[in-house]
Amino acid sequence: MDGNGRWAQQRGLPRLAGHEAGSRSIERCVQACLDTGVEFLTLYAFSSENWKRPAAEVSGLMLLLEKFLNQKRDEMVREGIRLRHIGRIQELPPPCQRKLREVMDATAQNSRLTLVLALSYSGRTEIVDAVKSIARDAAAGNLAEDAITPELIDSRLNTAGMPDPDLLIRTSGEMRISNFLLWQLSYTEIHVTKKFWPDFQKEDFLAALADFQSRSRRYGGVETQTEANA
Repeated sequence: MDGNGRWAQQRGLPRLAGHEAGSRSIERCVQACLDTGVEFLTLYAFSSENWKRPAAEVSGLMLLLEKFLNQKRDEMVREGIRLRHIGRIQELPPPCQRKLREVMDATAQNSRLTLVLALSYSGRTEIVDAVKSIARDAAAGNLAEDAITPELIDSRLNTAGMPDPDLLIRTSGEMRISNFLLWQLSYTEIHVTKKFWPDFQKEDFLAALADFQSRSRRYGGVETQTEANA
């Protein structure tokens, strides 16, 4: 969800104003998923590298997260949205951790849409943590070399039990994946738009889905029909 800061800068506003405007784009995309039957939506909300930003901006982002969770809790329950997270949430401020767990518990039985927030997330760190977990089992004699398969690695990642993304949408014209879901994006289709995230509308989301549906996916083999999880 790139471009919040640049969106604000163009308007002579503080960066946090851009982040707040970006939260409204989240609402639009969630509604588009509900309308079209997309079952998983993963949002790269805060990376491990984002901790390096100015303290005031980081603090403001944490407050925005709490505000979003407070405002959307009942709506998520009502609309059948299940909230999950990936990343090291233990690194978040305690109030954010408590609110996140509260909303996840409240929505745990929902199944219409799974909304995944990547918070204090790093794709490389996720893979390293998975490798360490496997190494511990191997060192303890509980795991044979032949048992180390892609499926086993899948099961040790933050996204265990979730499907790999079908579609990655990248806003503000960025042409990189920025340490996001490095293992899971192996065969993901990528859609890039030059729009900044706060300007991203429901129509833009639908256009990305239409672009995805026009592609042929072979996974190195036969062509398959496209259905999207973003």
